[in-house]
Amino acid sequence: MNKIGLVIQREYLTRVKKKSFLITTILVPLIIIGFYAAIIAISISGSSESSKIAVLDEGNLLNGKADKGKDDNTTYTFIHNETEDSYKTKYKKEGYDYFLFIPKTDINHPTGINLHSESTVNISTKSKVEKVISNAVEAKRMEAANINPEQYKSINADISIANPLDSGKKSSAGVAYAVSFACGILIYMILMIYGTMVMRGVMEEKISRIAEVIVSSVKPFQLMLGKIIGIGMVGVTQFAIWIILILLLQTAIPLIFPSIAHQAAEVASNSPQAGAAGNFISVMNDMKSLPIGLILFCFIFYFIGGYLLYASLFAAIGSVISEDQQEAQQLVFPIMMPIILAFVIMTKAVADPNSGLAVFGSLFPLTSPIVMMGRITYDVPAWQLITSMVLLILGFLFFVWLTAKIYRTGILLYGKKVTWKEMIKWLGRKA
Repeated sequence: MNKIGLVIQREYLTRVKKKSFLITTILVPLIIIGFYAAIIAISISGSSESSKIAVLDEGNLLNGKADKGKDDNTTYTFIHNETEDSYKTKYKKEGYDYFLFIPKTDINHPTGINLHSESTVNISTKSKVEKVISNAVEAKRMEAANINPEQYKSINADISIANPLDSGKKSSAGVAYAVSFACGILIYMILMIYGTMVMRGVMEEKISRIAEVIVSSVKPFQLMLGKIIGIGMVGVTQFAIWIILILLLQTAIPLIFPSIAHQAAEVASNSPQAGAAGNFISVMNDMKSLPIGLILFCFIFYFIGGYLLYASLFAAIGSVISEDQQEAQQLVFPIMMPIILAFVIMTKAVADPNSGLAVFGSLFPLTSPIVMMGRITYDVPAWQLITSMVLLILGFLFFVWLTAKIYRTGILLYGKKVTWKEMIKWLGRKA
């Protein structure tokens, strides 16, 4: 056990002392918080775009007035005694950005409406103008059908269903979906990145013949286990630092940028006029309804459990590869398949967390780290969560025992291309 500790210490300190580790550990939280601050700033800034549009309404569709939305800063000026051909050549000279021509048209099949511009109109302005025209056509159609517009608005329904939980808390399906998907894809990336890191570490030691020296004083199993745990501790350290820095920086944003915090508070207190900013603040408030403690605990558990399971498989592959990178790609593909399958199941699980496929994926050890994180915000039954964790631990122990047989043979094997068939034969050998 003392020898495993030495291997763990070597793997951990070697990687933690690298400049690349320090740079990524510090930069990632700064980038995340930078994006976070930018989103808040952009959300509360509102739209600053202001366009001037000249309107020639030959069909009197708008009745001399544009029914704009609250966030529409566009200025509509109605002109007369002009034609489309005559005015489209001079609207720019008169200070307008666009020229809207509305001919006499059938309100049931409106055609011929043109928005003239020197270059392609941006999608925001186009949508605003289309909304104005659509509102006017609807008003004309209601007038022709003797429908009172105000009465129509009063009976028009736009229902939003609340989802209070039995615990008394409110919930948000959209936020739960987003958090579940984010946790699942993060575990997916972790398994890929750190698993590959273990494989490359084993390959480097084998190619440089360092493994031969180490194995002379440490058993291959101890070397493999020490390497897996050491690199895993690097990942845990990095994530712990990221969480602490993100929390500290998030707390510091209102102090560093008090104007942003003040504007965000105003937006949150005035939700009917909040627009995009109000939606963003609402999302942040909905996050409080989620079981954050359970999510963090499960994330750490499935990060460690999933990493340990797959790291043993990646270490076994790394031990049989010499210098042929193409050989590495071929051998590692079968290990990648369960991870990719888990990601695919997770995309289904976040939409239907109680389906048979989602439950199976969250219990099966090779897919549970990713799939269970995709279900965790949907109140997973306790027995399923406990069963999943127990199976993951048993799966890790089984695969470590299994891959150790491949590792102890492959780490000292040189000059031969190993196949999966040979590796399976090694599994039958007694220790």
